[in-house]
Amino acid sequence: MAQTQNRLDSSRMGEMPEGKLLLTLAVPMMLSMLVQALYNIVDSVYVSRVSEDCLSALSLAFPAQNIMIGLGTGTGVGVSTLVSRALGRRDREQAGRVAGAAVAMGICCWVLMALFGIFGADWFIRSQTDIESIRQYTDSYLRIVTIGSFFVYQEICVERLLQSTGQTRLSMWTQMLGAVTNIVLDPFFIYGWCGLPAMGTAGAAIATVIGQAAGTALGYFFHFRKNKELPLRLRDVRLPWSIVRDVYRIGFPSILMVAIGSLTNYLMNIILIGFTSTAVAVYGAYFKIQSFFFMPVFGLNNGIIPVIGYNYGARKKARIYRTIKFGVLFASCSMLLGLLCFQVFPELLLGIFSPSEAMLAIGVPALRRISLSFLLAGFCIVAGSACQALDKSLYSFFVSVLRQVVALIPTAWLLSLTGNVDNVWWCFPIAELMSLAASAFFLRRTLRDMEKKLNEPA
Repeated sequence: MAQTQNRLDSSRMGEMPEGKLLLTLAVPMMLSMLVQALYNIVDSVYVSRVSEDCLSALSLAFPAQNIMIGLGTGTGVGVSTLVSRALGRRDREQAGRVAGAAVAMGICCWVLMALFGIFGADWFIRSQTDIESIRQYTDSYLRIVTIGSFFVYQEICVERLLQSTGQTRLSMWTQMLGAVTNIVLDPFFIYGWCGLPAMGTAGAAIATVIGQAAGTALGYFFHFRKNKELPLRLRDVRLPWSIVRDVYRIGFPSILMVAIGSLTNYLMNIILIGFTSTAVAVYGAYFKIQSFFFMPVFGLNNGIIPVIGYNYGARKKARIYRTIKFGVLFASCSMLLGLLCFQVFPELLLGIFSPSEAMLAIGVPALRRISLSFLLAGFCIVAGSACQALDKSLYSFFVSVLRQVVALIPTAWLLSLTGNVDNVWWCFPIAELMSLAASAFFLRRTLRDMEKKLNEPA
């Protein structure tokens, strides 16, 4: 009975109507991503009530923390794509070998980030600010989340294994447990409830690591109990070069895109702190708030990639086109909602961070100007995911480089020369216009190449 159900879960990737399939796969992931966004913002809300310096500290830590997450999600993109293709070809043994390699790659990622936390965190923080109180808050947070990152990599790994076979509801519960655990524990460690010491940003980091550990445990429980179609065996927990190469051939551009995004945040922090540390706090608050609208789109993409990968392996061209069209439609709806909220309720959105008058004065125009880029971003994100799923991950990388390295940071720097921090925020819609043009161009090329390959004899 379990094997029959697993076959049904896999076959629906190639048979269920695309709009319904995307919603079936993506809605649970979108909900879990919303919970993820909630616990990300809750960290900032809690620490903002300690001081504005604590909120600025989380903003300064964000570039490194983002690289940590991006290393795992980029690896997950490659793993999910290879597993989906193998299952599309009915090659269960190869899918199991990829799953085992994913666990081993997660361990390697943890070692890299732990070494950064031990030896590189202090330099990273000092390169952004000389304000001692902010440096101390940032250091205590960043060291804990990087040294404790073993669990985030294993949590991402097992979530992608569940998602690859269509078990998105189980993946949702895994993510939700981690998020809820973090949310519940935050005030105990940050404020020192129930006799615990008040640890501020360090407490937020401890709660984050414990939440990730809880999510990891539940994820592996679900995999071994429910995900019988995809074997995960101890003998496969190794690093075969052929699998590692293919995983990072697909996923490395995603990692580079996140790294470029982190570099962008790092440089933006330096530009903004030249005006005031309050501008850095606003920038960090913006990233927490916008995640409520971007995270569902990323959750949608977690559904799009395995669907396209499966149907590419099964040579079902029409389903790939329809999946992309529905993805763009759903993503645009989410981003339209974000645009409306940022334009109409900026004071309310910033109000959750206990803002000072100075923070509101900077933050209200910032949110309104940045959010003009949202509608364009929905198409760009889906187009990049389609390129990744169709073996053109470098195209997504080129678009990210164009948007952030060529457009965003140089534009922000030039606008900062006006001496008015309000002008800096225009760099976001300007950069997104360039991203839109490049995304459309590369998606068209990717689909033309796909047509040629699928028209060739199998």
